[in-house]
Amino acid sequence: MVRARGMCKFSVFVLFLCCIASSGSAWAGKLKIGAGAAAAEGIFKKIQVPLEQATGDTISLMESGPVQAFKDMDDGVVDAAVGGYVFVDWLALMEKEGYPVPKKELYKSYIIGKDVILVLTHKTVTIKALSKEQLAGIFTGKVKDWSEVGGPQLPIVVVLGSQIPGTQAVFQKAVMGGAPYLKGAVEGTTAADLKKRVVATPGAISLGVVAQIDATINAPSIPLIGRPIILVVKRDLVPFKQQMIKRMLEFIEGPGQALIATPQTQAK
Repeated sequence: MVRARGMCKFSVFVLFLCCIASSGSAWAGKLKIGAGAAAAEGIFKKIQVPLEQATGDTISLMESGPVQAFKDMDDGVVDAAVGGYVFVDWLALMEKEGYPVPKKELYKSYIIGKDVILVLTHKTVTIKALSKEQLAGIFTGKVKDWSEVGGPQLPIVVVLGSQIPGTQAVFQKAVMGGAPYLKGAVEGTTAADLKKRVVATPGAISLGVVAQIDATINAPSIPLIGRPIILVVKRDLVPFKQQMIKRMLEFIEGPGQALIATPQTQAK
């Protein structure tokens, strides 16, 4: 009986030590993040695996525009929304899209990175640089052939994305002076989908982000269009999810900096 009691105490002690040893990942879980093109490509797809290895936390990424991501956060579909807007401008966009946010004090926002908007073209378009005026002409439809801006004699195919409204709105304001995009553009969805369409379509052009640059496309230099990447959470997010957000932010600010795509200065 004495030996049995001793063995029981020893088992409890071993179990206690195991709990201590595993405490670093005891509260690990899954974060659901709704993110736009810049954050998905430039940040979260870069840190998903290393974050899990370091903390045990996993990220479930739902790629959508900033409007849908914010709605999903309010509905509890995702834990945080991320977009390429300062928070005030993001709220203005929500109101413009018919979803006013009357109590902004219910949310917390964090700057988690920076990004620049660029353009991607099919490899047959070997132009090295495009000016602001040339870009405005292309995306409004006034310029219809690449030969008009120093490129090959080839019709321009503009590809727009239904799930990158934030990127397109920033570009529209900074480059096009608020003028509308051309009618009849090819309709894509996410940033990844737009790139696939550009790669497959001679003469095509779309907006993109730094992380998408590779040998499959041409990325001419354009005037610098910078923007912050913002993460937003609700203040009443459950405590253990708040702790996961904190760990993720600390990872992004620390070891994640070596992984995240860094915006490159572009020719003006």
